[in-house]
Amino acid sequence: MGLLDSQTQKQWYDSSSKGDYQFVSLDNIINAFMIAYVGEGKILNKVSRTDVQFHAMRAIQELSYDVFRSIKSQEIEVPNTLLMALPQDYVNYVKLVRSDSNGIERVLYPTGKTSNPFAIEQDADGVYQFTDTDLDAVEDTISEQGETSFESDTWKNYKDQTETDVYSDDSTDLDIDHRGRRYGLDPQHAQSNGTFFIDQRTGYIHFGSTLAGQTVILKYISDGLGTDGEMLVHKFCEEAAYKWIAYGILSTRSNVPEMLVMRFKKEKFAETRKAKIRLSNIKIEEFAQILKGLGKQIK
Repeated sequence: MGLLDSQTQKQWYDSSSKGDYQFVSLDNIINAFMIAYVGEGKILNKVSRTDVQFHAMRAIQELSYDVFRSIKSQEIEVPNTLLMALPQDYVNYVKLVRSDSNGIERVLYPTGKTSNPFAIEQDADGVYQFTDTDLDAVEDTISEQGETSFESDTWKNYKDQTETDVYSDDSTDLDIDHRGRRYGLDPQHAQSNGTFFIDQRTGYIHFGSTLAGQTVILKYISDGLGTDGEMLVHKFCEEAAYKWIAYGILSTRSNVPEMLVMRFKKEKFAETRKAKIRLSNIKIEEFAQILKGLGKQIK
């Protein structure tokens, strides 16, 4: 086995982009596809680079959801408004955690028992006070101040709740009798880490009052297309990206034999499955350690 010279080793360790060797850029994927799949006597006789780029970006986007480790995170200190804005490239959340004083992450669980509905103005008789003029005023205010300036009573009560029992708040189904027994306990709320809910309409995460001033970390899934530096393909998934591009182009063209389309559909599925297994990063020693922990008897 040959050894690298000291100059090459120094360049590798001094590089600011450590670990990038495991990834292939989008441009390299497109260039390699044009060389291997496009040309006379190949699968695709003629295809524009724009088409390849479109299907390559679609491949990265779809593979990011299930195969790539495209999980991002952001940490904030929850302000008095108890709100966190969703990131621009947010697709779905993996989990929300609260970081305690020891740096240990405590999982937060969503509550489905509250929301932030749109509050309609009413007079003393309960008649709706909402005209076209009011609608224009609301839209102008939203564009200037943001939609969070219109708070519902439900949201106000949720964020202003005062808990006397750390395991009992307005987002649970607890019923405590004089003997201290708890009926209808929802297991996801049987903890004191805090709760949250996501308002997709406004693009904000709403936290309970106990989380004010706490450090909260949002771990979320991105589509992998945020910046040029994020449009990378892991080498374990490089072949799957080629099959995705080829299938995407063939399936949208006319006069292509159905047998060829189905062939690349099967190859795309097989390569995606293989890449997912490779990137699952299962280590036999770690797996054995987990099984040992599950085998302990609870006294």
